[in-house]
Amino acid sequence: MACTSRSVFQNILNFARNIAKNDSFLLPRIVCSFDQTRNVTGKPRGSWKGSKIRSMGRKPGWRRRRTIEGQFDEHLTPENKDFLKQVVEDKYATRSQTSPLKEEPLPRQPWTWSTKRSGVVAIKMGVIPQWTKSGKKIFTTLLQVLDNHVIDYKSPEEWAKSQHLQRYRKYWANKYGCQVVGALSSPPHLFSEKYNELFEKSGVPPKRKIMRFTVTPNAVIEPGTPLSVNHFRVGDFVDVQARTIGHGFQGVVKRWGMKGGPASHGVTKSHRRMGSMGGGGDKGGVWKGKKMPGHMGNAWRILRGVKILRINTKYNIMYVHGPRLPGPYHCYIRVYDTILPLKKKQFLDKPPVMPTWYPEDTTEEQKEEEIFDKDLFQFKDDTVVYEDTAKS
Repeated sequence: MACTSRSVFQNILNFARNIAKNDSFLLPRIVCSFDQTRNVTGKPRGSWKGSKIRSMGRKPGWRRRRTIEGQFDEHLTPENKDFLKQVVEDKYATRSQTSPLKEEPLPRQPWTWSTKRSGVVAIKMGVIPQWTKSGKKIFTTLLQVLDNHVIDYKSPEEWAKSQHLQRYRKYWANKYGCQVVGALSSPPHLFSEKYNELFEKSGVPPKRKIMRFTVTPNAVIEPGTPLSVNHFRVGDFVDVQARTIGHGFQGVVKRWGMKGGPASHGVTKSHRRMGSMGGGGDKGGVWKGKKMPGHMGNAWRILRGVKILRINTKYNIMYVHGPRLPGPYHCYIRVYDTILPLKKKQFLDKPPVMPTWYPEDTTEEQKEEEIFDKDLFQFKDDTVVYEDTAKS
């Protein structure tokens, strides 16, 4: 029996009414979290071997809205702006003069091989050259640690219940906690109310960027504690993580460096194509993982085991060895202790400050504005040394 358009529309309308009346009557839907995506069957897409799924990019409900000062006009009068500024000063000025810590810092515990400290949120400033004492030229990347504070901490029991930890539950359950660190304080009226509620526990102004670090229970930092570049030392090896530069949808020549087709002699519209993508026979077809055109960049990448060669304590800048750190200039970078065993042996002889650096931990070396590695040339030294080899 054929259905008319009116009967089809009536069926759809009744179907929608049933959904509105009964909340349990729901269609299968794709459930997307911040860390992974799932298909209709509930199976994580990341479990497919040989496939690379681009993240959906959906943010949680408390994610700050994209409103930065200067992007739009709120139609505020000068009197209203002065009033909002005064409210912010009255709320946070007294806390900044003393300390945002509502409770005393947690007791310190010694460093062990299984300890995992919190990291910092740095900004990639640029690349400049440095020279060793032997005259070798090396490139370093400048990372600035600006206005970092600990925002919150979740115990391993609480963190194991998080939906973002499902794929790592058997590895991290009841082993690591979650330390939230924020950078760059901003006026509260630029963010949503839910986002501002995240900072009530720490007592610091809302941050422009927040990141999470997995920490062990013996390296927990009290919320509200400031973090600086002294969290690390010259000579330490760290891991840096950031989003790579996004290039959008690109072809195989730019994405994978393929040669392409001939430039002339009968070639038509195939100059930058990939050519054959599969063969015949028993194993014919396109194999999983085949390099093809697609989305390039804008993915989290980690560079492990880079050395800190120089630190500026005045401007909270660290000079990290290497020019190829992930991410564009002025991006946010996660910096934390390296997990490479051979590089991690440095802490056996000289453990790091636990759980972070405090003013009472200041050494004679840290009182100086510039701290150099022992093999790095200092510009205040003589550039050329002459030795008298003449016979007396």
